[in-house]
Amino acid sequence: MDLDYRKQWDQYVKELYEKECNGETVVYWQVKYPFPMSNRDYVYIRQRRDLDLDGKKIHVILAQSTPVPQVAERSGVVRVNQYKQSLAIESDGKKGSKVFMYYFDNPGGQIPSWLINWVAKSGVPNFLKDMGKACQNYLKKT
Repeated sequence: MDLDYRKQWDQYVKELYEKECNGETVVYWQVKYPFPMSNRDYVYIRQRRDLDLDGKKIHVILAQSTPVPQVAERSGVVRVNQYKQSLAIESDGKKGSKVFMYYFDNPGGQIPSWLINWVAKSGVPNFLKDMGKACQNYLKKT
């Protein structure tokens, strides 16, 4: 939820900010893609709920793309119109957490098979490692 912190640890973030549109907070997120591909951008709404189930703390974050005319598409950047994420983080009450994530997006365009293979084999696992380190460092930061 801390967008400024994400810009520090996520090497693929080109631009990331919140904006009020029609009484809702929307997020604009531009992701760097490797040359010769075009960057992708997302405009989405997200909701967060903190739950207490039988003494277990569970944080739930839901995000979904939404059309927002106030955030115009940019030349040379492909807008991702199909994006959905569901995330649940359960604290073990000590120093650990379990993370459950569902993620879908349709990045559009023609994506070469080498990039799809890299994302599946290296990109996602490396991102999860980076996110794990960022979570550990965030506790030190706050």
